[in-house]
This record gives sequence, C-alpha cells and structure tokens, in this order.
Amino acid sequence: MTAIRTVAIGLIAAASFAGSACAQDETDEKLKVGLMLTLSGPAAVLGEQARDGFMLALEDMDGKLGGVEADVVTVDDELKPDVAANKARELVERDDADFVVGPIFSNIAGAIVKPVTDAGAFLISPNAGPSNLAGAECNKNFFAVSYQNDQNHEVLGQYAKDEGYGRVFLMAPNYQAGKDALAGFKHSYEGEIVGELYTPLGQLDFSGELAQIAAMQPDAVYTFMPGGMGVNLVKQYRQAGLESIPFLSAFTVDETTLPAQKDAAVGFYGGSDWAPDMDNEKSRTFVAAYEKKYGSVPGSYAMHGYDAALLIASAVKATGGDLSDKDALRKALEAADFKSLRGDFKFGPNHFPIQDFYLVKVAKRDDGKYQTEIEKPIFTDYADTYAKDCKMD
Repeated sequence: MTAIRTVAIGLIAAASFAGSACAQDETDEKLKVGLMLTLSGPAAVLGEQARDGFMLALEDMDGKLGGVEADVVTVDDELKPDVAANKARELVERDDADFVVGPIFSNIAGAIVKPVTDAGAFLISPNAGPSNLAGAECNKNFFAVSYQNDQNHEVLGQYAKDEGYGRVFLMAPNYQAGKDALAGFKHSYEGEIVGELYTPLGQLDFSGELAQIAAMQPDAVYTFMPGGMGVNLVKQYRQAGLESIPFLSAFTVDETTLPAQKDAAVGFYGGSDWAPDMDNEKSRTFVAAYEKKYGSVPGSYAMHGYDAALLIASAVKATGGDLSDKDALRKALEAADFKSLRGDFKFGPNHFPIQDFYLVKVAKRDDGKYQTEIEKPIFTDYADTYAKDCKMD
C-alpha cells in the first residue's frame, strides 16, 4: 500500500496552544485523517491540488484541527475503484481514521462511501459529488464541500441558453461524473442537442470527435474533460481550427490544466463556485500563500481541499475535541460554522452545499501565468436538484 504518514508538521513541536487546545491537553488524543486522492497518472494534478490545499490549511492552523493534533495518512486511489475500496478499508480499520477526505472522481466515491461510513467514519468530498449520493442514496456520514456534479455544468447550460446558442454538441467521459455533467447542462439548456458523445475515461486523442464537430458546425460545443483529457482536447481543438465555434466547459480549462494548455485556452469559458480572483480577503490570502508555497495558481480543487480542513476543524472545535460522539460531530459538520474561501456557504439537507455559481473565463496574467476569472454570477444560493430525493437516516 502506498501511504505517506504525516504527523502534522514540525510546527507543533514546541508550540503550546492555550484555549482551543485544552481538549488536546486533557486527552492527548490525535485526530486521524485519511486523504484519498488520485495522485498518479494524467489526473494526478487534480488530487495534488486537493492535497496541497488541505495541507496548507493544516499548516495555517499549526498542525491542528479544532485544537486537536492531526495525524494525516495520504493514499493514492490510482483511479481504480477496487484499489480504492481496499485502501479505504485500511484507512478506517487499520489506521482508525476519523475522517476520510476524498475522492476526486465519482466512480471512486461510489466505491469508498460504504466501507468508510459503515465503519463510522465521515467521508468529506473535496470534489466528487455524484447525483446518487445527493439524492436517493444520500448518507448521513457523507459531506461534499464542493458541489453536486451537475451544478457547474448547469452554469454553462444557462449561459448557452442566454446567448441564444440553438444547436450545441456535447461530449464527456463515460462514467458517472460525465453523465452527470451532460445531464446538468441539459437541465438548464433548452436548445437542440446536435450530438452527444461519451468517450472512454482517459482518452487523449480526440481527432474523430473533432471531425464530427467540424462537420456538424454547431453553435457551440460543451464538454467536461478533466485533467490530461482536457489538456489534449483544448490543444487539439485549436489545432483543428475550430476556435470560431464557442468552447464551453467545466473542469476542462481550469488551474490544473492551464499550465499545459497555455494560450490555447485563453478566452474559453467555464463554470465554477470560485476563481482565484474571488474578491474577499480570506481568498486573496489563500491564493497568495498557495502560490508562494507551491509555485502554481490554485484551482477549485485546492480551494475545496482547504475548506475541507476548515470544516473538520469547525466540527472538532464545536465538540470540544470529543471524537467519540459521532452524532455531535455530525451535527457540527452540518452547521458548517467556518468562513469558506468562496464566501457564503451552507449545507442543504443532503449534506451538499448551497452556494453561488459563476461563469468564468480563462485569462493570461501580467506575470505570464494563467487563471480563470469571474465573468459574472449565474446562480445565487443555488441548491442541487437531487436534494428532494434525499431521505437521510
């Protein structure tokens, strides 16, 4: 098993933490967190951002969450559901994790939610938000700090509708998040779908699909292609001379892909609940600290990783560091008593956020780096459409 045990940084070695650390002083109990993220292969950068965001938050809190020293185990789910399920069991059964933070991909979420929550641990997703876990299969010990998968895609569906794009071509990978992506787009779009393709997860050559787009000449293309898939698609889209057809996407042109896409992505649109130019002090401080420490621009994966740590810290603090009272911890998680980097944030009844969403646009900064920037708000205090199907035990 690939596991890196981080005993919450040497910053805590000589520190005496008065007040909020009293529970730690009394019990000497450590809070155990498993980070389960995709850390290898073309999609590794997504997991790395979530990990780095979480660890930056932990460092900012002197290695403690809610005043309790944190012991973190990081594992690579390898983007393989069977591998992930086995590693999840090890995290909760062998390592006694109180919280598991992850995963990035929805097929992994489906594989690990049962072993994690059946063991009494809490699964905190910094990205994956599958529709089933937001609706009929919601779980009292599962919380998503990110969004329900459909929502960012609904942003672009609404934008395409507002812009009067009457004929749109859709494309996504053939797995749960890909299906949720296109369902989300269609939920808010009312025009004609002239083509709808599901490609193999991990596909990197899109010449066949681009030939179909060129032949159909739609008013716009909408796609969800995270990680290396998005890097290749954007480059090949430009190379094919298709830039006259508006390119709309989510998780395809973002801070994980832009360092490789560079100018090929400039001007392309996305949908998000946050961008690095978010205008609040806490977010600006986070972006500056992240860039200084890691040398790259943080994306929403990193932001959600940071917020996941803040959420856990708020719950642990509210319970006085008592990790044995699961009901009290759950209630404290539901309260979400922390200041999110994205601003207003609260959980709906299905443990998914109610929050604002924005149209974002890729820009090249004066320092030569690339980032998404908020173009305009699309949805305010927006809850996902599956919450009505959630009957929480």
